[in-house]
Amino acid sequence: MTMYSWMILVADLVAPLRLKTRPRAASFLFVGAVFATLLTICGCEPAVREVAFAGSTMGTTYHVKVVTKGSELPQDIAVQVQSAVDAVDLSMSTYKPDSELNRLNRHPVGEAFPVSADLWAVLDISATVYTLTGGAFDPTVAPLVDVWGFGPIDTGDRIPSDVEIETLVTQIGLDKLVRDPARRTVLKTSTLQLDLSAVAKGYAADKVADLLREYGIDRYMIEIGGELALAGLNSAGEPWRIAIETPTLLQGDVQKIVAVTDCGMATSGDYRNYFEKDGRRYSHTIDPRTGKPITHRLASVTVIAETSALADALATGFDVLGAERALIVANELGVPVFLLIRGEDAFEERYNQAFAAYLKAGNGLEK
Repeated sequence: MTMYSWMILVADLVAPLRLKTRPRAASFLFVGAVFATLLTICGCEPAVREVAFAGSTMGTTYHVKVVTKGSELPQDIAVQVQSAVDAVDLSMSTYKPDSELNRLNRHPVGEAFPVSADLWAVLDISATVYTLTGGAFDPTVAPLVDVWGFGPIDTGDRIPSDVEIETLVTQIGLDKLVRDPARRTVLKTSTLQLDLSAVAKGYAADKVADLLREYGIDRYMIEIGGELALAGLNSAGEPWRIAIETPTLLQGDVQKIVAVTDCGMATSGDYRNYFEKDGRRYSHTIDPRTGKPITHRLASVTVIAETSALADALATGFDVLGAERALIVANELGVPVFLLIRGEDAFEERYNQAFAAYLKAGNGLEK
């Protein structure tokens, strides 16, 4: 007999359900969480020790599960993990006034700003995905999110004018942030307000993975606000089982189960954060290229990538692109992607060949 563990991947679990605008939580485009439940069917591998702990960071929660066969982990590993995620939060928070990111946001236009290695790495990932998605992923979109009422100030579901939107679109764009790798500095050519929430949680998961690998740990599941970093096998000697949630207002319905390891994984969706006015639905997911909420039928995007940070950013960008374009870009990049598209009576599943193997491996748990 065997033992397995599984998790339900749930978008916006940490945020209250709402059909009206409210202050923005931890992200301008993507807010996610994972509700982790370990189901023990029977015994584990001989001599395997499981260590699990949790905490909070970045306005959300995190869960870490480690499988070891010895005493690789130091007694203060939970403290070290908390310090690692807190360091990322201190660097990239939009809520801490003295965070490195907020100091960059306040820094004068045209003056070089030296950045830490962590912030540089996240800006580098962001610039890469910004280019790969043709600007669909853009951490400078915050002013547009605010004007649509999904920021910290409730606008009463006011619809901004075309002039307001067009003006803001000309003022944003990650290409207006000039990076100097030799000096590790950045320079704003416009009054930019960066929000890295759609990549920072994934990066924090990767940093925890780095910490565990320093102690020789190569079997773990790390989840921070819905972003996952996974490696090795679970205690049953199998890949980690992750359940993708059906994108509805009801939480906990499983759409598919996948078996994954040695990768990052993230899901993005717009199905719980929106408002309706005059019979029209306005999503919190803003297309930086148009300045307006997305109108396509794509409800949920799940991405598997080399790192959690990359999966995090790509899932957001693909969510903005819509199903057709997202599949084209994912295939060009060789990135596994799973899409759930709103239909009249049910959700349509679409995924590329790169994702099919993960679904096949997870079929044993779809009972």
